[in-house]
Amino acid sequence: MQTPNTRTLFAAAAGAVLAMAAGSSVAEEYPARPVRIIVGFPPGGATDLVARIIAPKLGDALKQQVVIDNRAGANGTIGAELAAKATPDGYSLHLGTLGALVISPTITKVPYDPLKDFATISLAVQLQNMFIVHPTVAARSINDLIALAKQKPGALNYASSGLGSPGHLAGELFKTMAKVEMTHIPYKGGGPALNDLLGGQLPVFVAVISTGVPPVKSGRVMALAVTGAKRSAALPDVPTVAETASLKGYEASNWYGMMAPADTPKPIINRLQKDLNAVLNNSSVRDQLASQGIESAPSTPEEFTNYIRSETAKWSKVIRAANLKAN
Repeated sequence: MQTPNTRTLFAAAAGAVLAMAAGSSVAEEYPARPVRIIVGFPPGGATDLVARIIAPKLGDALKQQVVIDNRAGANGTIGAELAAKATPDGYSLHLGTLGALVISPTITKVPYDPLKDFATISLAVQLQNMFIVHPTVAARSINDLIALAKQKPGALNYASSGLGSPGHLAGELFKTMAKVEMTHIPYKGGGPALNDLLGGQLPVFVAVISTGVPPVKSGRVMALAVTGAKRSAALPDVPTVAETASLKGYEASNWYGMMAPADTPKPIINRLQKDLNAVLNNSSVRDQLASQGIESAPSTPEEFTNYIRSETAKWSKVIRAANLKAN
């Protein structure tokens, strides 16, 4: 004869078994249709490039087509909002960025919480920014750029992929450390900014390295420096900003990571993390990324969550020091 307590225990155990079975069923059935990766920038920029390198191999692993959905604007926050509000079923993923997940939420109010409204899957890549200039600009080094900026304070413009983007912060950190005045011109992504630089409408662009590598190698623009702690294997002859005597200690790097809407079933997150990490460890994918100066950086969901927290602490100090505010 079952007592009330044993009936309760039996019901709880049965519920746990059913939940496990349901989770297993979700993982086995997923995905039953194409999966999209929402990218918060237009085609042609670095985020879009990384997504398009990853998507075919991830599609092979999932045995479904993986499509890129470009939703540009507001330094990636339009795409991030769309992803945060998508149905949490594993069919809408988001390639989150430092700008949309850390910088913009620190500068202004955004319509999502970077951690509460997303389920992290894995950090994807790490990459540098770089200072590139149109060939008509009279600067062939960072020291030349400093001298040029000091000739007419505030008259020299520099572009970034958006207000509060990593390139924007890299430029503000440069201005602070070099003690120069330059005017920031925000764009809706690296692709449009590069087009204007190539057309001569812009003198200086603080670009994500993968955006800058092709035009630098073809000679259409000049590379002054990369913003990381060490030189890039993709452009080994280009110095770091920190190699400039007056700017020792300068460093401003970037990253992207894969996310899903909060409440996406854990079995699906686990499946995506496993398959994505396999893609990021694939030698052909790593080589494709490395050729653009991008480093593959797979992780666990927990590691990615902790990384977002640590990056928020780091960059919030820079933002306060530069007194950056939304327009």
